[in-house]
Amino acid sequence: MSKKKPTLLGRAARKVARYILLGLLIILLMVTSIRWINPVSSSVMLQQNLVSIYYKQPLVKYHWVDWDDISLQMPLAVVASEDQRFPIHHGIDFTELKNAISQGGRRGASTITQQVAKNMFLWQGRSYLRKAIEATLALYIDLVWGKRRVLEIYLNVAYFGGNLYGIGAASEIFFNKNPAEINRYEAARLAAVLPNPRKFSASNASAFTLQRQNWILDQMKHLGGTSYINKLH
Repeated sequence: MSKKKPTLLGRAARKVARYILLGLLIILLMVTSIRWINPVSSSVMLQQNLVSIYYKQPLVKYHWVDWDDISLQMPLAVVASEDQRFPIHHGIDFTELKNAISQGGRRGASTITQQVAKNMFLWQGRSYLRKAIEATLALYIDLVWGKRRVLEIYLNVAYFGGNLYGIGAASEIFFNKNPAEINRYEAARLAAVLPNPRKFSASNASAFTLQRQNWILDQMKHLGGTSYINKLH
């Protein structure tokens, strides 16, 4: 009995599946390598540079800063502000996700790890496909990188407004300081603008930004200060 020849549609579907699997393999290899290799850019930065070139605007201002050269006040501030369950979840915070769903999606539930996955490897905008890939990558990133490396990458690729990416550029432009010299008040100010750096500024703080800065300072104290960050690995 002769085998049935695959249809044109069947061959095309298999070809697409192979390309998808190859793409996923390449992404997983990239994610794994960044456990040890510091990135020179991110997907979001590359996208912004393309837009800047097209509109003849200044390119992204960014440079890498090692974990040991960043004040511990800064990772403490972003955890206090963005993801207080960061040390105990595995890339996705199912508790916060459940709360967000119960409130009709009016609040966000993205973890710092998910934000890293999006900023490093994906694209901006809302879509179920991107969220699904982001969640899968977040689980893998948490498993392979560890908490401290996730925070190190996050602080280096986070967007702080204008053309500024990363704590290195942000601390120098806003406070004329090296990241190692950032104090708790400055760290809280920078963390306060992260939810919407196009709207809020660390240098020209609105009443809302100052209010959020004070709330973050209270949360940093509540978490136990920088000893909370020292426990992460």
